[in-house]
Amino acid sequence: MPVERLRIAAAADAAATAARIRALVPGGGHVAEGVGEIIAGVRSAGDAALRGYVSRFDRGDAIAPEDVRIVVPARELDAAVQQLDPKLRDALDLAIANVRAVAEATVHEDRDVDLPQGQRVRVREVPVRRAAVYVPGGRAPYPSTAIMGVVSARSAGVDEVVVATPSDDPVLRAACRLAGADRVYEIGGAHGVAALAWGTESVGRVDVIVGPGNLWVQEAKRQASGIVGIDGFAGPSDLLVLADGSADPELVALDLAAQAEHGAGSLVVLVTDSAELQEAVWALLEPGIAGSAPIDASPAAYASVLVDGPATGLAVAEAFAPEHLELVGATIEPLARAVRSAGCVFVGETGATAFGDYVVGSNHTLPTDGAARFASTLSARTFRRTVCEVHVGPAADALAEAGGRIADAESFVVHAASMRARQNRTSR
Repeated sequence: MPVERLRIAAAADAAATAARIRALVPGGGHVAEGVGEIIAGVRSAGDAALRGYVSRFDRGDAIAPEDVRIVVPARELDAAVQQLDPKLRDALDLAIANVRAVAEATVHEDRDVDLPQGQRVRVREVPVRRAAVYVPGGRAPYPSTAIMGVVSARSAGVDEVVVATPSDDPVLRAACRLAGADRVYEIGGAHGVAALAWGTESVGRVDVIVGPGNLWVQEAKRQASGIVGIDGFAGPSDLLVLADGSADPELVALDLAAQAEHGAGSLVVLVTDSAELQEAVWALLEPGIAGSAPIDASPAAYASVLVDGPATGLAVAEAFAPEHLELVGATIEPLARAVRSAGCVFVGETGATAFGDYVVGSNHTLPTDGAARFASTLSARTFRRTVCEVHVGPAADALAEAGGRIADAESFVVHAASMRARQNRTSR
């Protein structure tokens, strides 16, 4: 995979440096047309098309379409929980409890705003009714992804939460049950997303779809985004470690290599003002990049940037807008409050990004590919909508005068009449 070592001397070069690093990971292939055909098939033929796609794409034609099962029976989910190793059960319970505590902290009570003219606007947050969490099959099962999505939706107050996954892994199924999923569908890919977005005979239509997946899954979410809410377009994972010379090279190298475990397309970056740290980390990683080393560096893209100080390092991090950002070292950790463009920030030597993937309580479904400039982590708020409840009352007199003038200026004369008709009527 690509490797880049850079040196910049001023914050003004940060944007160009970030763009150069991002270019190490090529964009995904164009799958929009193929995804569109799959969506059209599910929309027109429902379960029949869905079973055909599951047979072909999820099961490799090992099961005939007519034998494909769409919904996992509840008894199998319960059995998966009963068969868990007790220590693994404890670990899943801990992760669920921590994610729930953080998720619930993002849910706001109704708020009243009293304005000078006398009207009151009540700002309410209401949950969607049905939400789906997509959990990839891929190279391994991902019970942690089920926990992150299902617990957040439950904390938001969603009425019904379902999981769609092509995986039949028992630990994943147990995690779905423990986290509070109402139903698990044995479907994946673009066809699974289409079924969730438009509904079939067996799959109920949902209001929000979240979760990672391959390019086909993400493109399907994008095409469905006018029909349902989505959490965003989840691209390959990335990590930027911003550290000074006091950081432990082995811990930094471990965190970079751990993030690289997400596979080809992942992007890991070290930014430091210490040439000694850069060389020490590189010495641990470089043989692994070649294929054999004390630290297994999986086939990801690597970059290392030497800067002239913490301020320039922060500028590079802000321009890169990483999914995960680690701040390590006495001169670096105080910068945490200044970070504005990162999916999740891990502060200090013990703040391994891997904790965030599993048990620390923050959500691991984060904006990728620089989207942290404008997007947020998955949270309970992803499954909630803001509704304003307006009580005008006696303020109608003053507001009709001002609103009428603006409506007149826009040539919306009936708008103006509608407001002015409320003048002097507040006692009725």
